[in-house]
Amino acid sequence: MTPILALWAIPRSTSTAFEWMMRQRGDHVCHHEPFGEAWYRGEDRLCPRETSEQVKPGLTFQSVWRTLQEGAAAERLFMKDFPHYIMHMVDEEFLARFTHSFLIRTPEKMLPSMFKNWPDFEIAETGYAEQRELFDRVCQRDGKAPAVVDSDDLLDDPAATSQAWCEAVGIRFMPDALNWEPGERKQMSWYDGGSWHANLEASTGLKRQKRDYVSVDHNDHLKRAYEVCQPHYEAIYRHRLGG
Repeated sequence: MTPILALWAIPRSTSTAFEWMMRQRGDHVCHHEPFGEAWYRGEDRLCPRETSEQVKPGLTFQSVWRTLQEGAAAERLFMKDFPHYIMHMVDEEFLARFTHSFLIRTPEKMLPSMFKNWPDFEIAETGYAEQRELFDRVCQRDGKAPAVVDSDDLLDDPAATSQAWCEAVGIRFMPDALNWEPGERKQMSWYDGGSWHANLEASTGLKRQKRDYVSVDHNDHLKRAYEVCQPHYEAIYRHRLGG
């Protein structure tokens, strides 16, 4: 089986735009947060919040895992997902099935973005601790750090950063994949009808977009979350491509 090319991200980290870039390539079957759907909608869901998402019959973490492995036996797969969805599944066999890479973003920018949609978000939903835990597991297993992309680097220089990531994970760089037409992104809409992806629908590539979010310094909930998340971000940031 060809290893599944995985981008382990956190919410609000430009990860869906990164995935859309991968979809433009046409050489991988792309899966959008498959374990996330199980986390929120599966029969064995682990989400700590009450949501409007209905349980999907037959959807479990193991059913997702079977689907991915069966797909990887026949085609090249790319998957974007969040480590806090899968840490309960991680063992050596699981780790061996992937080519691992990571997308990080400073909590100073990520947390206000999450707060705008979920002012009552829980720390468990930020994913920083689990992202660091998975990163450390991969480093220990492989004896070296996997490819790490920082969101700011990606948006400051999409071509150079994407090319560095492609080289690090062993695929060909396709500059044409960095640009696209605006439009619906139904492939990303299993949660809440896709309301989180309005910016992606209006986008035409990996570019910075204007934001108007509350500052971490001006909200006690964000301050507390920042103090928890920042050390995990810094630990991985040291290993970013181009760093």
